Amino acid sequence: MEILKKNEGGGDHDEVDMISEMIQMIEQVGSYTCFRRTQRKECLKLVRRLKLLIPLLEETKEMNESLPISAFHSFAHLRKALLSAKKLLKHCNFGSKIFLAMESDAMMSRFHSVYDKLSEALDGLMYQELGISEEVLEQIELLRKQLQGAKRREDTLDIELAMDMMIIFSKNDERNADIAILERLAKRLDLYAIGDLEIETVAVKKLIKERGTTKHVESTEQIVDLLKKFKQVAGFDENNGAVKVLDDSPTLRCLERCRSMLIPHEFLCPISLEIMTDPVIIATGQTYERENIHKWLTSNHRTCPKTGETLSHVSLAPNFALRNLILQWCEKNNFELPKKETYSMSESQNTFINEVSSLVQNMSSSQLTTQSEAVEKIRMLSKENPENRILIANCGAIPPLVKLLYSRNWKIKEHSVTALLNLSLDEANKRLIAREGAIPAVIEVLQNGTDEARENSAATLFSLSMLHENKVMIGSLKGIPPLVKLLQNGTVRGKKDAATALFNLSLNQSNKSRAIKAGIIEPLLHLLKEKSLGMVDEALSILSLLAKQPEGQSGIGKLSVIETLVGFVKDGTPKNKECATAVLLELGLNNSCLILAALQYGIYDHLVELSKSGTSRAQRKANALLQQMSKCEHIL
Repeated sequence: MEILKKNEGGGDHDEVDMISEMIQMIEQVGSYTCFRRTQRKECLKLVRRLKLLIPLLEETKEMNESLPISAFHSFAHLRKALLSAKKLLKHCNFGSKIFLAMESDAMMSRFHSVYDKLSEALDGLMYQELGISEEVLEQIELLRKQLQGAKRREDTLDIELAMDMMIIFSKNDERNADIAILERLAKRLDLYAIGDLEIETVAVKKLIKERGTTKHVESTEQIVDLLKKFKQVAGFDENNGAVKVLDDSPTLRCLERCRSMLIPHEFLCPISLEIMTDPVIIATGQTYERENIHKWLTSNHRTCPKTGETLSHVSLAPNFALRNLILQWCEKNNFELPKKETYSMSESQNTFINEVSSLVQNMSSSQLTTQSEAVEKIRMLSKENPENRILIANCGAIPPLVKLLYSRNWKIKEHSVTALLNLSLDEANKRLIAREGAIPAVIEVLQNGTDEARENSAATLFSLSMLHENKVMIGSLKGIPPLVKLLQNGTVRGKKDAATALFNLSLNQSNKSRAIKAGIIEPLLHLLKEKSLGMVDEALSILSLLAKQPEGQSGIGKLSVIETLVGFVKDGTPKNKECATAVLLELGLNNSCLILAALQYGIYDHLVELSKSGTSRAQRKANALLQQMSKCEHIL
């Protein structure tokens, strides 16, 4: 065996340096704590896997003998794989959140590429020649299995995030400026607090510098535009020089910063960074300029801009002590406070709150007509705009609405469930509605209500299921069987509402089994045949989740279904092809006979074409399915 001597192509010192460098790299990525939400789960898994390498590296480092040349080159190969992993994790920790959300498919491909490089490097190491201990070998074997599993793992798309991004970036969709969608997207990307927006601005500027002015112009403009929208939603005034970060010159920013430094930090509003003239305290104890915090709250926010905490109430209390200190400082330093109009709640808002408070009382009336008129009016008001939803909830409307779900009058039930659907569009209201015990009552309306009530009940369950704890609750309270029944027998709108809710609920592992036991597979297969309903993508997306379950595989893995799926790969829309390939891949991983059937139905050439020209996710699925085909010995 050829041994690497000192200073020959790198000596003992180089070996130790290389091994130490790899250990240091793993420790460094292990210290990252700000992985972007869209890639956080995958990043944490990769870091955990990399840490399994440390015992191997430490054991190798402690060896007294020099490494064989082949082993040195194998470790050099591993070092390259670790450098790729470090670069990817660094990007996911410090990069633009908007960019990483836009490029989630491409980022997933980079993770798969890193897994491939790590697997190849580990396969090339000669563990016996190195004398690696059994204990360390077991860890390496575990890591290799995890990497193999990660390479073929079905990555579940965040359907709500994907839809929101599509709407926001669509030039033709009139919803692209909807404040509720913008706020929901900001929260999902952690871009609703001031500090987060400042960090994102720096990341976007770095991205623009790296891309230059000629590459990816359209997507860069989309990122900048969305960041500005997030700032507007957060209550930033784009005409205020203190916050116009992307457009200001360095000189202006420097002058603004110097001016602010003259004023004590506690006198500056955390939102505008200007001295406060009318400071008020909110529920978390933080102080803001009244005008700025009012803009924040009326933009459908229920959190503290500085801390991100959910507000228990939205009342504003004047901070007289701080105002007196500001006035004293201004007098002492000959500083003139900006003149601003004193803010007070508008007459229309006062009128609205009084009206809602009266309606809330009427919903508890013993007179059926009074109840019905009040709940119908609440339903209409809650539909109009995001601010109404906050104010209606603050007036205490949710508890009586939940009680009215048990009314004997079906029209009252219909109005109640629809009002709760409208209110649930606000993130904070989702929790309030669930805490009031609404879910069992909504399920009961779903089972026995009018067509419209059943449709809106399904939509309400979908909205509430955006919170993980509500997914679990809806499943455990037997909300899935009536959704499956609606999917099978409901109106077209009812079927679509049921499918959307069932997809979201099936992201929870336990709910997959519940859906299969409730008989979901048969109506899904029916939707594949009834193309006129326009629900093929929804059906395929749910089937791709259920195909992971053994009981799901037995229900889906029929020759007639395989033929239908191959048909979509051949002639479907780009999304059809992507979803059908994902289902076939999941089935093929567990039953090679189904792969043979797909080949007999003529899928191969279409898969090759899809692997080159399909959507990013379709290309990955097609390549994985082609690789699986090549492993089936009786097919070759």
